[in-house]
Amino acid sequence: MVMSTMPQPWCHWAFLLFLVLLSSESNIPCRNGVEATQRVFLYPQSPKVSSIVSKRYRTAYHFQPLSNWINDPNGPMYYNGIYHQFYQYNPNGSIWGNIVWGHSVSTDLINWIRLEPAIERTTPSDINGCWTGSATILTGDQPVIIYTGADTEKRQVQNIVLPKNLSDPYLRQWKKLKNNPLIQPVGPGLNSGQFRDPTTGWIGPDGLWRIAVGAELNGYSAAILYKSKDFMKWTRVDHPLHSSNASTMWECPDFFAVLPGKNNGLDLSAAIPNGAKHVLKISLDYCDKYMIGVYDLKRDTFVPDTILDDRRLWSRIDYGNYYASKSFFDSKRGRRIIWGWTNETDSTSDDVAKGWAGIHAIPRTVWLDSDGKQLLQWPVEEVELLRTNAVSHQGIELKKGDLFEISGTDTLQADVEIDFELTAIDAADPFDPSWLLDTEKHCREADASVNGGLGPFGLVVLASDNMEEHTTVHLRVYKSEQKYMVLLCSDLRRSSLRPGLYTPAYGGFFEHDLDKEKKISLRTLIDRSAVESFGAGGRVCITGRVYPVALVDGGTHMYAFNNGSSTVKVSQLKAWSMRRAHVNVKMG
Repeated sequence: MVMSTMPQPWCHWAFLLFLVLLSSESNIPCRNGVEATQRVFLYPQSPKVSSIVSKRYRTAYHFQPLSNWINDPNGPMYYNGIYHQFYQYNPNGSIWGNIVWGHSVSTDLINWIRLEPAIERTTPSDINGCWTGSATILTGDQPVIIYTGADTEKRQVQNIVLPKNLSDPYLRQWKKLKNNPLIQPVGPGLNSGQFRDPTTGWIGPDGLWRIAVGAELNGYSAAILYKSKDFMKWTRVDHPLHSSNASTMWECPDFFAVLPGKNNGLDLSAAIPNGAKHVLKISLDYCDKYMIGVYDLKRDTFVPDTILDDRRLWSRIDYGNYYASKSFFDSKRGRRIIWGWTNETDSTSDDVAKGWAGIHAIPRTVWLDSDGKQLLQWPVEEVELLRTNAVSHQGIELKKGDLFEISGTDTLQADVEIDFELTAIDAADPFDPSWLLDTEKHCREADASVNGGLGPFGLVVLASDNMEEHTTVHLRVYKSEQKYMVLLCSDLRRSSLRPGLYTPAYGGFFEHDLDKEKKISLRTLIDRSAVESFGAGGRVCITGRVYPVALVDGGTHMYAFNNGSSTVKVSQLKAWSMRRAHVNVKMG
């Protein structure tokens, strides 16, 4: 297929209309998690807006069940040639409640076979809830799951299940230990209602297993540390793995090792090589944040390289709609993979009408940048097997106000990679460090309609014919005293004409050495109601959920654009249509 530029007069008219439409603001901060799902909108549906009850809003290659509610990924693991994905699931409806552990299996992380739930509320230690947990492969190739249950007193306790039949390649049935719960919220300072989400286990130099549990400790957030010889009898360590007085509770902690500049993963149950760093990921403020530091083996504590009192400045796994992520070591390919939950952003009543709510983001390979300061993430390479109908362009010059339509690709299901070459980095506007405290606010104020010295430039996706609906994913370059700072924004404020949606302008900053490398890459996965973007090789990732009316009522368009004063060259543009994955194949 051949792509061509739009006729110039229409191009500028459309872009002017596009700029005018970028005027509304949203002051809601980073929103996600269960609480965010409890917003109920009672706006009447406009007769001009098609019903949201459309299969066209269901994603084609992201993971989601056939129906009902899904949230946190649980216990991901690779075992005997099979990837296992467990997840918080309501088998009875499309709002949160009645949670069990759903279970699906795969050989490629993209196509999934659905199985019966693995863990249900059947015992006194989990009768009021089977919450999030992790899987660990013990010595002797024995998988075990440790998870949080809400007991008869509604305390949060930690339970263990084991496979009933290791000869079953799909591990379809799991048995609970009779002596569950194995860990209870006892001891000084613990809040029994804020004690959940145990991590994958790891072995210390003393040969003992360790896990961390997210908790509120003396009114502050902590990852409580426990030790065990056999993974069955646990003793609380007299100090947490790490704690902070900057918040009150850490959900879904994750703890793993990384090597600077190496995209191969590390298995925590094996010896950790010299020079490795550790990552503590936590979920709070409806976002997933992380710290990089050193695991002090003598003190048995995690020590961050940098301690920031203001948690708004903590690094994030994803700067959009992404929460409760969980990672695992993929022994098949020697990599660490991370998964996250992406919630709906329509109303609860819409979710009830649709009969489904929630997806999981595309699994990502995660590793540490060579400078040891930030994580990099990239969609697992298996997703590229869905690519078809490739189109390619080189050497496109985008002057101020230019739009370049990307045609020949399914704009509802696409994978787009663009390298933007910057020809005048001295034109970058000055950087204000205060923007880091509220990047969403800055993305609203410095949106695609605001001309800068170097940017905004990027993508317009899921755009209606008249641009009345569109989502922009764009970059903007700033110059600080000693480095360049790049802002990636994903602006959803005009993504849909449908009322009652949460449509923020997400954003995140990253450092980029433009003196050395004058290119910035942008990759975006478009999957109907999901838009996942990766800036500069995964230095900043942003996931959004959108519900354009044009997706149901007609076609959509996709463009590369530039609205900065300086010309930007697209040295390479590649786009593919994405085939539908087999996500809910029923076991025969």
